[in-house]
Amino acid sequence: MLIGGVDEAGRGSIIGPMIVAGVSIDESKIPKLKEIGVRDSKQLTSQAREKLYDEIVRIVDYYHIHTVKPTEIDSHVLQKGLNRLEARVMAQIISKMMVDEVYVDCCDTNPERYKEHIIAHLKSTSHNLKIHSMHHADSINVVVSAASILAKIRRDLEIQKIKKRYHDIGSGYPSDERTMIFIRNWVQMKKTPPAFARRSWKPLRIILENMEQKMLL
Repeated sequence: MLIGGVDEAGRGSIIGPMIVAGVSIDESKIPKLKEIGVRDSKQLTSQAREKLYDEIVRIVDYYHIHTVKPTEIDSHVLQKGLNRLEARVMAQIISKMMVDEVYVDCCDTNPERYKEHIIAHLKSTSHNLKIHSMHHADSINVVVSAASILAKIRRDLEIQKIKKRYHDIGSGYPSDERTMIFIRNWVQMKKTPPAFARRSWKPLRIILENMEQKMLL
């Protein structure tokens, strides 16, 4: 039996893409993931994640990583549809994995509703698939943990690309003052946010609104 796990990284970031990753693995090989130390990516150092990435890719039967760009995120946030966007991307990944059973990390307050959103985007050939929509699945289910590590590593690589060109952008999250200083300085100089920032996020909307008000004075 093939078991799948799907998770994301970077959902709450104000800079860079959201990464959604899925892995599928034969049920008999799941203990191998535990043996190499796979667990929720947030509980691991960056060095540990990097080491586990290659081992996970070697052990699993299939993996797929999808990048959701800031512009796509913005278009869905404006329609209050970020959860639906994430469900659609997860469904696309699940369709590729051809699993018998899959566990997904649920971003919705209602796991059953999120499961239905995923099912709505799945092909009819997946009607026998068993889906488990769970809060904190990345810390409960080791297959989802493996997916979380792949997503986090890819997300970190995307941030490193931006840092290489623009230097000190912080972590990319709105709670990071270095990140917000970088964005405020960018908007002040260029009168527009960077293309890799999510302008639908409230902190950036406020910065843009303040800039527009000053220009009207």
